[in-house]
Amino acid sequence: MAEEDMTGEERKAEESREASCAPLTYREAGVDIEAGKRAVELIADEVSSTLRPEVLSDLGGFGALFGARFEGLEEPVLVSSVDGVGTKVKVAQMMDRHDTIGVDLVAMCVDDIVTCGAEPLFMLDYLAMGKVVPEKVRQIVSGIARGCRRAGCALIGGETAEHPGILEEDEYDLAGFVVGVVDRKRIIDGSRIVPGDVIIGLRSSGLHANGYSLARKIFFELNDFDPGDRLRGLSSAPGEELLTPTEIYAPGILRVLREVEVKGIAHITGGGLIENVPRILPRNVDAVIDVASWHPHSIFNIIRRMGDLEEVEMYRTFNMGIGMVLVVDLNDYRQAVHLLGLSQYRAFRIGEIREGTGGICLTC
Repeated sequence: MAEEDMTGEERKAEESREASCAPLTYREAGVDIEAGKRAVELIADEVSSTLRPEVLSDLGGFGALFGARFEGLEEPVLVSSVDGVGTKVKVAQMMDRHDTIGVDLVAMCVDDIVTCGAEPLFMLDYLAMGKVVPEKVRQIVSGIARGCRRAGCALIGGETAEHPGILEEDEYDLAGFVVGVVDRKRIIDGSRIVPGDVIIGLRSSGLHANGYSLARKIFFELNDFDPGDRLRGLSSAPGEELLTPTEIYAPGILRVLREVEVKGIAHITGGGLIENVPRILPRNVDAVIDVASWHPHSIFNIIRRMGDLEEVEMYRTFNMGIGMVLVVDLNDYRQAVHLLGLSQYRAFRIGEIREGTGGICLTC
């Protein structure tokens, strides 16, 4: 049949048959390789800004190379950690702001290994997206690079994956892996903690990256706030407040370790003070913490009031204003606080170690 003799419906059917015979591309399946290449180009400078002298490879290789030079360490021990930022990414997506979430990722990883006394050396990231948008990738990785510069570790590689059908186009998740090093004789494991030692708390910058499932439920479901709404008691909108980047403590703690014997370090992440402090305690002592020795950020009080939460639930879910805990000898705590202050951290005595059974007691 000649094309001019076809009806409209017959012509459409013919076009459909022709289209079905055309080769299918990866892009039509939802994965844009060119967008991925463009994203790598956009982040190259950010990644390069984090490199240390030990890095031996360039961005884009199949493997990342890091020269193992551990001068001054008698018996180097590698320390590693992998982590993510939980559902804080949902807030970033709600606000369409992605330049701070990478800082949270670095903080979650490097501040875990510094609890052992380890210096962060290098980090890799994994970013999974429903659709690769190069500009969004650049925002996310710029935050990771900023965090790495702050922590003194190199961002030596990573992976950006496009997952159509698993994630919605505007959704993403990210994870990080960090490696550090410590001399075996200087590993901090809490075993030297004894009654009479002092507990130092380092001020957090906010919620950090824990408790967000509960915080989001309270703000945006139970109370139906918009992320950009103004809320009495907060200096910024709830969405902005929840996106406050996590404090990175590693540089300041490493400075303290060069001059003071620190017996134990706890990163106050998921589980709050109640779950994390006992992880570093010997079985013959307790940590007694005076919760009246500092003032939690306003957002914690608002969450508690709006959610009608019990105090124990708050201290088990959120950091409540303390992002890191150090345990030192009574004679060393003033110097430790002074050194932390020189590194621009707010630190203060929040409790003491007493004889016990490896638990924690919150007093006021």
